[in-house]
Amino acid sequence: MDLAGNTATDIAKIIVVVGVRFRPAGRIYYFDPQGQTFSNGQYVIVETTRGVEAGRVVLASKKLAEEDLSEPLKPVLRLATEDELRMLLSFKQKEKDAMVRCAERITQHRLPMKLVESEYTFDGSRLTFYFTADERVDFRGLVRDLAATFRTRIELRQIGARDQAKLQGGIGPCGKTLCCSSWITDFGIVSIKMAKEQGLPLNPSKISGVCGRLMCCLAYENENYIQAKQQMPQIGAFLNTPSGSGKVVSINVPKNSVEVMLESGVTIQVPVDEEPAPKGGSCCSSGSCGVKTASASTKESGRTSGSCSCGKGGPCTCGSGGGGGCSTGGGGGCGSCGIKKKKF
Repeated sequence: MDLAGNTATDIAKIIVVVGVRFRPAGRIYYFDPQGQTFSNGQYVIVETTRGVEAGRVVLASKKLAEEDLSEPLKPVLRLATEDELRMLLSFKQKEKDAMVRCAERITQHRLPMKLVESEYTFDGSRLTFYFTADERVDFRGLVRDLAATFRTRIELRQIGARDQAKLQGGIGPCGKTLCCSSWITDFGIVSIKMAKEQGLPLNPSKISGVCGRLMCCLAYENENYIQAKQQMPQIGAFLNTPSGSGKVVSINVPKNSVEVMLESGVTIQVPVDEEPAPKGGSCCSSGSCGVKTASASTKESGRTSGSCSCGKGGPCTCGSGGGGGCSTGGGGGCGSCGIKKKKF
């Protein structure tokens, strides 16, 4: 609010951008169309920080707030002509030969690097080689040799294992094309904690992709697993089941069930089926423990057996034979302490 008592309102400036991609499944970059209209699939000539390049339009137009842009927009210069497209195709056909000749030069210079891919710009003004290496490599002599061989500007870029898999492509353990080479544009964070959350075997050969890193798909359903587990009995909780009282030893989120080890040592699968918490009655000596406790249904006539512990104020017995007042056959229940019953 200014001195005159007026409320200052900042209205975000909305601008129109086009999305351009330079590689299949590559990152989408935004450019200023400068009033021009483009269609998806068209090739355009754009100005980038690395010079003039050709890219494919994947977003014909999109409105964005100017404040959402991380850097000033570069302009779309024009639509690519037929001659420029033929030139682009011609240099694409030369990339394999450039790979072979570059590999020969690397061997001659005895450099500890592995060549992954080569890439020409649409007009052949720059030739980029992508490689992997375990450490930093001094390739200045190699660059001079390559520049004399190809008579163009040479650029060498060191990439990581995931970028290598994205460039080379392949088939994943699921039998489908690698996600990184088919549709993933940016690599997200994947941790070993996600594998633990989903109960996967912590065997590197089982949870690693062709790049040797943790599979990107571990992150796809991780949030769903976390939310589902919050609604299920925790490992170590004691439950009453139709087969008797037992302890939860594992959780199966896809099947929406838990494994319960009975007092006899037998392990059974119990499906989870939530029901609303009953009202009235008393369950624990503390009066309001707020702890979620799971119980189970029984085929016996309105009767359960075993006990459930609230974690505060001591145990409460659930059954017609106990003294806790959690009887399933009549009035009473765990309403006063906030315990939610779950039916199995």
